[in-house]
Amino acid sequence: MRLIFLGTGTSFGVPQIGCRCPTCTSSDPRDKRTRTAALIETRGKRLLIDTPPELRLQLVAAGIDRIDAVLFTHAHADHVHGIDDLRALSVRQGAMLPAYGSRETMAELAVKFPYIFDPSFVVPAGTSKPELAPHVLEAGVTVSIAGVPVLPLSLPHGDHYVLGYRIGPIAYITDVKTIPDDAIAALAHLDVLVLNALLSRPHPLHLPAGIAPAYDGLVIEVDEP
Repeated sequence: MRLIFLGTGTSFGVPQIGCRCPTCTSSDPRDKRTRTAALIETRGKRLLIDTPPELRLQLVAAGIDRIDAVLFTHAHADHVHGIDDLRALSVRQGAMLPAYGSRETMAELAVKFPYIFDPSFVVPAGTSKPELAPHVLEAGVTVSIAGVPVLPLSLPHGDHYVLGYRIGPIAYITDVKTIPDDAIAALAHLDVLVLNALLSRPHPLHLPAGIAPAYDGLVIEVDEP
């Protein structure tokens, strides 16, 4: 089982436009961070989490040319505005790609990207669009996605909620400020817990510091459950 960090950056990305701070001007490749996304490989399946603006570059860099499903944490721009890059995968695979998220997220995606989710939209001749089959997840209820058990967890992100995902011994959680007790109970006995760590000072929407950082391209391997 493998967890691939496709992107680990903030909503601005790193380096940030116009910033001359030590991190943004660093030559360390770990300081070059695209917007947040991940991919989990298990049981011969690939589950993509989120579609940030740099998705095409991320998938090319990781050598990913096929996925079995996409899971959305929420519909903020830095997590979904690369959704059109799924077009290359659905065309290449010749099949609808299952897309999962909360009811609120899937409804917001349908408004933002009607050409993808409105079944009445007609693709002009000679063109294509991402072929996605939307599915609504219920937080706290384990579902089988491409034959892989996935537990979605509802977590607060300011006035909104995001979905975190537990997949076997790995849990992936982004953009949260606190973790409710019921979610903590569902996260017991993990091998890997991924959390956001935005700033070294308090932030109204994100967790504080003190968490070991990941970086773009980091791969973590654990035993299959």
